[in-house]
Amino acid sequence: MSRQTSLTGPASVAADAPDWELDYYSRPILEADGKKRWEVLICSTPAPGDPQSRFRWVRSCPASRVNSIWLREALEAAMAEAETLGLGRPRRLRCWRAAMRTMVQRAAEGLGMELVPSRRCYSLVSWLAQREREVYPQEPGYLAGPLAPPPEAIKTVALPLPETARGQSWAWARLQAGDLAGARDWDVDFSGLIPLPEGLDPTATVPGIRLFGGARALAIAGWLAGLEPVRLEVSGRQLVLEAALEDRWLLSDLEPNDSDLAAAALVEVRQQAAGLQFIAVQASPEDQRFSGFWMLRDLPDS
Repeated sequence: MSRQTSLTGPASVAADAPDWELDYYSRPILEADGKKRWEVLICSTPAPGDPQSRFRWVRSCPASRVNSIWLREALEAAMAEAETLGLGRPRRLRCWRAAMRTMVQRAAEGLGMELVPSRRCYSLVSWLAQREREVYPQEPGYLAGPLAPPPEAIKTVALPLPETARGQSWAWARLQAGDLAGARDWDVDFSGLIPLPEGLDPTATVPGIRLFGGARALAIAGWLAGLEPVRLEVSGRQLVLEAALEDRWLLSDLEPNDSDLAAAALVEVRQQAAGLQFIAVQASPEDQRFSGFWMLRDLPDS
């Protein structure tokens, strides 16, 4: 393809403590009182070299007690259990669902965690999908059969990147999944690496983009690091970066042929490489190091 121009926590929080990912929501199970089960799932974000989260925690919530007070008590219990396992308190808590952001924020206030609204909860989403396949169907009261799908979220308009975050040019790029396995050893200033999905073919092709920023490459990478980048998508003839919970950033306009090829490549990677993508920020095409490198995954939002 062608190239185009274009709360600070308390001192007790361990410096190497992992981030947590949280989902607080109803499940497809009816309790004896006829109300749907609510449940909080918490897992730690695994390090790039770890196959899965080091900490997982589940607790059911009565439908009559779905509120920030119950959730705060659950967070305190989860932190206490993590400490007994020697894992320490988390530095950041990623909230996955936009609908629950306010409640999670109220629950987390004063607990020494920075709340990060983000869909960059790949470990959590994979765990939830596994529970939906293997755990919930075995529970009494499971709601078998097709359920009414949640209303499709209205996507926000993609905003142009601010001038300070725009590179001098950009290019499509491809890597093999096996190459990404060694990314933790690369020379990178800002990185957002994730474990590779289990069973992934190391020869699978992973698409991405390279942003070239010249002398401003490090500043651009620092700005992107604060976005919580989630995935790349082609919307019409635009290349868009989705980030955080609902943010969408316009990276570039595309020629018709390029947009068709890119859209097809992103569909293919969902089928063959578990939705993996990447963004790299470098000073120039010849640069051998990275100012920033993020692995992304195109996973369902709900």
